[in-house]
Amino acid sequence: MKRSKISKRLAVVGTVTLSSMILAACGGNNEGNTEADANADTSNNSEVSTEELDDEPVTIEMMANLHTPETPGDFLKDELEEKYNVELDIQWVPDGNYEERLNTAFATDTLPMVVPMGFDMFNQFKDPIRADQFWEIEPYLEEFENLSKLNPEILDNTRVDGKLYSLYQGRPLSRQGVIYRKDWADNLGIEEPTTTEEFMEMARAFTEDDPNGSGSDNTIGLTDRSDLVYGAFKTMSSWFGTPNNWGVVDGEIKPEFMFDEYIETMDFVKEMHSNGYMNQDFPVTSKDDQQAMFKNGGAGIYVGSMGDVLSIYNDATELNPDAEYGVFNYVEGPDGEYNVWAIPGFGSVVLFPKAAYEDENELRKVLAFYDELMTPEGANLLVWGEEGRHYEIEGDGVNWIEDNLSEVDNDIRPFLSLEIGEPATSGRYEMASTYDVKAEADALTIENEEYLVHDPTITLDSESHITYGDRLDQMMNDATHQYMLGQIDLDEFNATIEEWKSEGGDAIMAEFTESYQEQQ
Repeated sequence: MKRSKISKRLAVVGTVTLSSMILAACGGNNEGNTEADANADTSNNSEVSTEELDDEPVTIEMMANLHTPETPGDFLKDELEEKYNVELDIQWVPDGNYEERLNTAFATDTLPMVVPMGFDMFNQFKDPIRADQFWEIEPYLEEFENLSKLNPEILDNTRVDGKLYSLYQGRPLSRQGVIYRKDWADNLGIEEPTTTEEFMEMARAFTEDDPNGSGSDNTIGLTDRSDLVYGAFKTMSSWFGTPNNWGVVDGEIKPEFMFDEYIETMDFVKEMHSNGYMNQDFPVTSKDDQQAMFKNGGAGIYVGSMGDVLSIYNDATELNPDAEYGVFNYVEGPDGEYNVWAIPGFGSVVLFPKAAYEDENELRKVLAFYDELMTPEGANLLVWGEEGRHYEIEGDGVNWIEDNLSEVDNDIRPFLSLEIGEPATSGRYEMASTYDVKAEADALTIENEEYLVHDPTITLDSESHITYGDRLDQMMNDATHQYMLGQIDLDEFNATIEEWKSEGGDAIMAEFTESYQEQQ
């Protein structure tokens, strides 16, 4: 087996450890050292060399969130183990059971060496992190060429009390925008909207002006779903200037629904709904049903992730080969500015429980493995598999080999949850854009970074938010939907805000505000 960078690092670790043992054996006076001398002689007789230590594989125990129906085959595991001189002991946990399994492992003190978790779970683990149950890793990152390239802004979003305990799996800061039926717009002579008024007009025209030329009243403008975050509402709310979940007023943290811009967004959707420019049952519509309406030609506007345009186009053109799509992101609000809400820049983080390690040198070995996975070679192997077997290079990107998609599903897709960083930091390939509109969506995703609205509470703390947040969020989500459907008026919506405050909201605002002011 060829020696890799990780094995070279282990040689250094082995040398340091042996040197420490020798210094310890030589320290102190000569009295009572007979046993130590005997042990030293035994060690010498065993002739354990640094080279032999170098060849010893590193065992890495980890949990992994399984997003596919089946656990993967051994192809990629075997490749990683051979290439990087490791033994991977992976506990594949189905996504629906992951949080429960993680909490159980924590309660029984059986967490493995590597523990991934999403943002909400990460917030719940801040107290154990503060209690020194996880390694602070920032002091070690400068030792690793590739880990030290992780995006500082995104790393800052994972800090706890200013300290860094995790690696992150990167995600674009904002994919949000609009996909629309370009052929419908061309039929009606409509340009891409650049203001909220023009957006409303497109929705009206797609509903009332027979955009498909059928002579029937069989289309609507916008198709939306029950999700107020990843559906249309939050993106449109950004256009109106609403803060991202929480905003700052005179040094105090307040929820987005206490801002006038949130009310303006609700009024905008309420008008669109009452005029019939969108699906009337959107508060109970699933994503699958929303997309089906868009693909089958029932609606002409989809607000959400612009990257969805590729799968939408592929499915839609099977039903109607003449369907054409376009994408845009820039829609000015009433203040004449464009804004778009941002995620923290990561999908999940990886933590390293101290109880699972013998010492910091063992931690270094695990970090060395992740450092290898952030090389272009390591990241491409992890994300794409083997060239010629799973993918082929096309231009500046890659595409899956269509005839081998079953192998991709079995060998590669489950391991995507192990990726660290993102293409910008690892240098790995991205998917080739064979569809021009998807390429445009990717470019607009990058452009969005100039207009981001961040959530100011990402690194703030509120125990009450952990305790009451889900229930209180549901309360306000219900009230938001009811207002947009015309089932309650503004006075009743404001009454719900007062109820929210009395049932824990005041405590959440106070705790976030205190945490915010401490960081200023």
